[in-house]
Amino acid sequence: MSAWQLMVHPNTPLSNAWNPLKPLMVTDQVTSLTGWKLRRSLGDNALCLAALETGAQAQRKPDFTKSAQCGIAPQVGLSSVAGAGLKPVNTRCQTALRLTMWAQHGLQPAAQEVFGQNLAQITHFSSYSCRAMRTSSGDTTRMSTHATADSIDISGFVLADGTRISLLKDWNGSVKKAMFLRRANASACTWFRVTLGPTYNNLHANHFHLQHTGFGLCR
Repeated sequence: MSAWQLMVHPNTPLSNAWNPLKPLMVTDQVTSLTGWKLRRSLGDNALCLAALETGAQAQRKPDFTKSAQCGIAPQVGLSSVAGAGLKPVNTRCQTALRLTMWAQHGLQPAAQEVFGQNLAQITHFSSYSCRAMRTSSGDTTRMSTHATADSIDISGFVLADGTRISLLKDWNGSVKKAMFLRRANASACTWFRVTLGPTYNNLHANHFHLQHTGFGLCR
């Protein structure tokens, strides 16, 4: 049987995760094809929306445009990722898909390994905000990636038993909470192009800035 026949045969032994002809599913195991499938989904709005629905509670919404610099497209209303709820937030599908992959393959495994329970909630500040970029020296004239909902700011987590974990309070707090937050920080770098946390600067002492776009920065 040829490689092509192996992939397209109705009874193929290849799992979805290992079959390049199958679309990305959030719940599939991570393989050497996952990154390629994710990039393909991020580059096509229809594929992004379809992949997002395999691991998140997301409502498709009309594109939103405020100005030439500010808007959300394609827009989704996100309320849960990988079984973890979050305060409903309007964001771009690509940001939502990266967040969902992080929750599924980074956060939930870390919560189980560190605390022996699932993550129940992810707390955030915002995704979309029509504003300029902020730096330690003050505002700039360059628009923030929040202006197009290409990023989201995560402030903490809640475990299944109600335990709350805050970046501001727990980054240097108890051993387990600090360990979980560092695991979260490291795994975010796998799923986002830019990850900025408390080690970056004081502006990020209380949140992870997670960004869909960028040239790759993990701090």
